Amino acid sequence: MLNRPTAALLIAFLALATLTLAEDHVHQPKLTPQNSNTTQGLIAVSPVNEHVVWASGRGGTFVVTTDGGRHWRSGVVAGAEALQLRDVEGVSDRVAYVQSIGDNPTDFRIYKTTDGGATWTMQFQNQLVGAFYDCFAFWSPTRGISHSDSVNGVFPDIRTRNGHTWHSIAANMPPALPGEASFAASGTCVATEGQRNAWIATGGSTAARVLATTDGGNTWNAYDTPLVSSPSAGAFTVAFRDADHGIVGGGDLDPADPNNAGTATSRDGGRTWSLTNPAPVTGAIFGLAYAEGGRHSRHDEDDDRTVVVTANSGGAAWTPNEGKTWYPLTGVTGFWAVAFASPRAGWLVGVNGTILKISF
Repeated sequence: MLNRPTAALLIAFLALATLTLAEDHVHQPKLTPQNSNTTQGLIAVSPVNEHVVWASGRGGTFVVTTDGGRHWRSGVVAGAEALQLRDVEGVSDRVAYVQSIGDNPTDFRIYKTTDGGATWTMQFQNQLVGAFYDCFAFWSPTRGISHSDSVNGVFPDIRTRNGHTWHSIAANMPPALPGEASFAASGTCVATEGQRNAWIATGGSTAARVLATTDGGNTWNAYDTPLVSSPSAGAFTVAFRDADHGIVGGGDLDPADPNNAGTATSRDGGRTWSLTNPAPVTGAIFGLAYAEGGRHSRHDEDDDRTVVVTANSGGAAWTPNEGKTWYPLTGVTGFWAVAFASPRAGWLVGVNGTILKISF
């Protein structure tokens, strides 16, 4: 018979061995490099389905594939050559929206193509001094919202209900904290779900918050998250897998403070948030996505799988259980954004036109 100390040690050893065996046999995703046919940095990505994907980035550049990334076609939005396309929304192989930023107020624009990128129509051009439109998201091909940093305590957000014209909903938004802003990091500071739910991740002030609507943007509430916040820090990216369950990520852009990359999860539609275990990345989390992907996906037991990416050298990681356990994506650096059409078909995009397909 084993004495008690020996038995306790044996139990601990067996538990560690079981955990190690489980980690060794975890199903790691497959990563496949693809040729984007551009060397411009890619900042946002939007899969329509497993075959059609749009991405956008610097120099007014967009890329699109219709065969799951085996072949990508690149182009430039006429008139936006000097701008950065910080967000993209793919609708079909022919229809997509892009949103630009630049140095001047009028550089913040929304363009739409209906012919696969051959021509683009400018639908919105900002005129408000101090506005900085970070990201947009859509409930349907014709209904979406675009979010800006605050100006004089007000978020000058805009909305489309017809896919053509954009109108201010600034009067609907909650009051902004002093200096409150979002981050045009990967086009994912706004997330939509269903037909009327949306969430906006913010920072730049005394608290990193999530602004939430359940009625398509008519009314909003603001909720604090436990992520770090300062003029260079906050919540950068948010995703929801259903109306209740979501994840938010962020950190600090200050290179002297690289260890604040963090994520938090919500189980009540964004009203309350709990920190997860830290992901094995540094800097700020620029983008995250559930592997379920897509507006029309149905939740199943694998939909908790989440991938996070950080810009430049901060790394990337994934979790099978919304942040309880993390696994690094070894050697994956320099990516800004990630999105999925399905667990079999996701894409990471980043510096110098790099694209990785990720498959679970």
